Amino acid sequence: MNIKTKIRLSLLFLLALILLLAVTGSFYINRLADISSAILKDNYESIQYTKNMIQALDEGDTDLAIQKFEKNLVAEEHNITEVGEKDIAAETRQLFEKYKKGNRDAQTESILRQKILEVQDLNMQAILRKNQSSTNTTKRIFAYITILGTLCFLISFTFVINFPGMIADPIQELTRGIRDIAGRNYSSRLNFTSHDEFGEVAEAFNTMAIRLDAYENSNLKKLMTEKKRIEAIISNFKDAVIGLDENGHVLFANPIALGILGIHEGDMIGRYAADVAVYNDLLRTLLQTEEKEKFIKIYTDEKESYFVKEKLEIENEGMHIGSVIILRNITKFQELDAAKTNFIATISHELKTPIASLKLSLKLLSDSRIGQLNDEQRKLVETMDDDSQRLLKITGELLDMTQVESGNINLNIQKVNPEAIVEQAIRSAQNLADSKGIMLETSIAAGVPEINADLEKSSWVLLNFLTNAIRFSPDKSKITITVKSQDGKVEFSVLDHGPGIQDKYLSKVFDRYFQIPGTSTKGTGMGLAISKDIIEKQHGAIGAESTYGQGSKFWFRLG
Repeated sequence: MNIKTKIRLSLLFLLALILLLAVTGSFYINRLADISSAILKDNYESIQYTKNMIQALDEGDTDLAIQKFEKNLVAEEHNITEVGEKDIAAETRQLFEKYKKGNRDAQTESILRQKILEVQDLNMQAILRKNQSSTNTTKRIFAYITILGTLCFLISFTFVINFPGMIADPIQELTRGIRDIAGRNYSSRLNFTSHDEFGEVAEAFNTMAIRLDAYENSNLKKLMTEKKRIEAIISNFKDAVIGLDENGHVLFANPIALGILGIHEGDMIGRYAADVAVYNDLLRTLLQTEEKEKFIKIYTDEKESYFVKEKLEIENEGMHIGSVIILRNITKFQELDAAKTNFIATISHELKTPIASLKLSLKLLSDSRIGQLNDEQRKLVETMDDDSQRLLKITGELLDMTQVESGNINLNIQKVNPEAIVEQAIRSAQNLADSKGIMLETSIAAGVPEINADLEKSSWVLLNFLTNAIRFSPDKSKITITVKSQDGKVEFSVLDHGPGIQDKYLSKVFDRYFQIPGTSTKGTGMGLAISKDIIEKQHGAIGAESTYGQGSKFWFRLG
């Protein structure tokens, strides 16, 4: 039987109880009404007739009184309802006939009155008897209705208490089962013995749970195999690897990581990383959210080694489920980089002397006191002088770069007026700007504060911006140098109206040796890289903005 049929039959059962109670009550109420009506019709009217007859006798022997007596006597004769009432009425009729014919003596009238009173008393006794019977019937009906009502109430109350449970209990059981499945408890089952919709749901639920349990068990073996494979891969990593869950507890750490940290596996795995970091400075450094240094120097294997930290955040469907910290050993690269820097510094330093000697020789050749040069010789000397100047610039930039890389750059940090930086840069770039007819326009905001900076190095950076802008700007154009307060620092910017830089190259302009493809002006590709290092050494910021075809803006901020 399905649930719909059960609910329909239950409601029909309640309706049947209500109808039974209503029909029973109506039946007995009609019965009481019939009894009351019978008393009124059968006995009360007879008593009224007898009263009217006595009143007629009291009125005397007038014709009107005789007629009144006759009328009520006839009505009484037609309302005979009690045993013996008919005989008394007949005797009353005989006496009234004598009375009506003139026999109106006191004895006849007295007997007539007695007969009328007998009829009245007979009906009064009947009324009392019927009233008692009606009272008994009423009590009996009340008892029947009370018993029936109580029975209906008990049945309905039992139905109200138990029937919702028939619907709600399976739903609660189904909800519990669904929660168990959601909690990956695939052994949960529903035990419904009914053959209704709930039974079908329980059967489908159990089938689903069985299949999920089988799927989970089949996948568990695969997951364990994959877990062991991943653990083997991580353990054989050449880099240090540390895994954390979403709450910061250590899930795994390969032998390389344990060796670098100097911690036993049992003292780390499963513990809250921050608690372990209290006693381990290196782990505390690794757990920092911001990396303040480009690399981390660690003394391991009886020598200084260099590592780069990488932190990978693991997410699943938008939820953070953990992170992995990787320490890459870059000691070999650092040593190669240091060797490269020393080599470049040595070569650059050694080249400066012959280049300076070459420039001196070219200057002497250009002196007319040594001898006159023809036009071809003069062009060759000028070309050689330009090339030697370019070589000297390259070696100078290489030396600056090696100083920055080695950390040996000397900065003279002091209070500097921003206008002094602008003036020094413009003074150095003015001749180059004049050669192309370019106007250098300055815009210095009022009230710009002094900054802590190296005047010479900062001026060199601004000069580098200016010379690049002049090279790439068309003749007789304008370059704007702006100084203003920005985000608590002072911003220096150079805006030109040259060809601009494409977006795909804009992020690379500060990389070493990078030159924008297709440009006619050639350089070393180191000027902007050195500028970036100088500004960052002064704890400043540097950047570039450009709209391709409309110009570029290079800026740096110092505080």
